[in-house]
Amino acid sequence: MKIVCCANMPLAQEAFSRLGETTVKDGRQISVDDVRAADILAIRSTTRVNAALLEGSSVKFVGTATIGTDHIDQTYLTGKGITWMFAAGCNANSVSEYVTAALLRLGRRHNFTLEGKTIGIVGVGNVGSHVAKKAAALGLNILLNDPPRQRAQTEGRNSSLDQFVTLNALLEQSDIVTFHVPLTKDGRDPTWHMANSGLLARLRNGCVFINAARGPVNDTDALIAAAESGRIAHTILDTWEGEPSIRQDMLDIADIATPHIAGHSYEGKVMGTVMVYREACKFLGAADTWDYESLLPPPLIPELSVDCTGRQDEDVLNEIVATIYDIEVDDRNLRTGATADMAKHFDALRKNYGVRREFRFTKVTALNAAPALQAKITSLGFQRH
Repeated sequence: MKIVCCANMPLAQEAFSRLGETTVKDGRQISVDDVRAADILAIRSTTRVNAALLEGSSVKFVGTATIGTDHIDQTYLTGKGITWMFAAGCNANSVSEYVTAALLRLGRRHNFTLEGKTIGIVGVGNVGSHVAKKAAALGLNILLNDPPRQRAQTEGRNSSLDQFVTLNALLEQSDIVTFHVPLTKDGRDPTWHMANSGLLARLRNGCVFINAARGPVNDTDALIAAAESGRIAHTILDTWEGEPSIRQDMLDIADIATPHIAGHSYEGKVMGTVMVYREACKFLGAADTWDYESLLPPPLIPELSVDCTGRQDEDVLNEIVATIYDIEVDDRNLRTGATADMAKHFDALRKNYGVRREFRFTKVTALNAAPALQAKITSLGFQRH
């Protein structure tokens, strides 16, 4: 049994070596020669899986440790009888923590309060649902748009009590609009260039625009024009059209710019590995004997104390969140070296991304905090003393 894994899958060697001879390699460098004699291919979004890579190979199972699948030619795999899977929901909490950190930092930078504003969430699957929970903890009013889920709910296939609004209503009423949709070009609900000039013209003037889904969800030229006109006041971008070769003019208009790492918490990436490993075990009929939890490192900041006396809730929340995840560092790192080989710089930041632990691994002591603030801290996912 031969297995080829992406080097950006944490603990991949430990997991897949239980199943066979395992080779770990940079995702963009995985080649035809690497997979020719492989039985299993475990990758992330930097590896394009299609006929050009797999034709003539012995690969029988492909697993991507990501929630997106636009790097996989599903039609080809299905036609060839190759089993494939993706890690739906593996990093949903990580992305929601990214959005939380970005919004709190943006409010601090530009001296505005989040509580009482309205956030429109386009796409309410695993990620969007987590974002909604964090947004509620921040005191935001929430509007949801997800046509597939709304149809399923209307047709009785979903017992969810979510209340959906039309996209037009969401765009007109939201102070913040955030996208959490898959990238699709076909079907009933295509999302490629969904955020085009027509959609952006319907945004509330002076809103915040967030894309932490897939870069081509927005039309780059249209987004730049909307930002330059003032239609969009602030832009938070983690995913970019054309990445890793992102455009300098797009980087220039972004308030917070990061190199597609919203889902790169340590736990989010580990769970991607775990989910691919478990599905590979099922495919092979092998026992799942891997205790990954025993390999998790201790929290970087197990406990945190903050004095809340005389402070606004969002000021306290920003301090807590920034201590655990300072999004400013990711923003600075992307902009530093941006005049060099951008594609190489972008990929290096992702490949060498540091360990970022999720909120739930930190116990927070909030001194002199009112019950409402204590509840917000807990709702964001932190443990509380």
